[in-house]
Amino acid sequence: MEESTMCKRMISSMLFTGLLFWGMVFAQGGTLMGTVSFEGEPPAPQPIKITKDAKVCGKEPHYDESLLVGENKGLQNVVVSVLNAPKGGDMSRLGSEFAVHQMGCVYTPHVLLVPVNAPLLIYNDDGILHNLHTYSKQNPSFNVSQPKFKKKVKKSFKYPELITIKCDVHGWMVGYIKVVDHPYHAITNEKGEYKIEGLPPGTYQVEFWHEKLGAVQKEVTIEAGKATTLDLSMSL
Repeated sequence: MEESTMCKRMISSMLFTGLLFWGMVFAQGGTLMGTVSFEGEPPAPQPIKITKDAKVCGKEPHYDESLLVGENKGLQNVVVSVLNAPKGGDMSRLGSEFAVHQMGCVYTPHVLLVPVNAPLLIYNDDGILHNLHTYSKQNPSFNVSQPKFKKKVKKSFKYPELITIKCDVHGWMVGYIKVVDHPYHAITNEKGEYKIEGLPPGTYQVEFWHEKLGAVQKEVTIEAGKATTLDLSMSL
């Protein structure tokens, strides 16, 4: 009887040690990083013709933001998503406040990550009439007026998806909201760089989405405590 009890204790101890080890490995996680580049000669930035509220919208020249390429051919505003990552995780990695500003009749930022059910504040900084019109499949779309006295609108989204937002008053205004249910996403900066930290070890499918160049998927294996580089070139 004593031998059986001791054996059970040893097995329990081994199981606990194993769980503790793997728990530490997953807690440590790894880093996925890289650069997304534009392949070929990028087209010249296209100016936007301001057709309404020129005194506010036309104070500064505006250019089409659908293809922003840096000096090193880094591609900005690419959404990088680990498709088969575990749900949940530390969503604070994405930030604590989520907001879109309408300034000079442009959505800033142009592309934004927002966790499911997190409040999104949409500000009218222009002091003129704007209209918020979203295009979505999983979440209810909304189409609301935002006059100059309505400084902010608060919204949230229940399901993960990519949402397009437009202004029906100023037709050139367009932005994108990527609603996510885990923190393993990033948006490339002006140099085309991205970084996703704390990713549990494993093999994943990573999607690179760009509003004009489409989506590309690549496979990557992440190791605990190590940084893995995954670069990509995209073209028209």
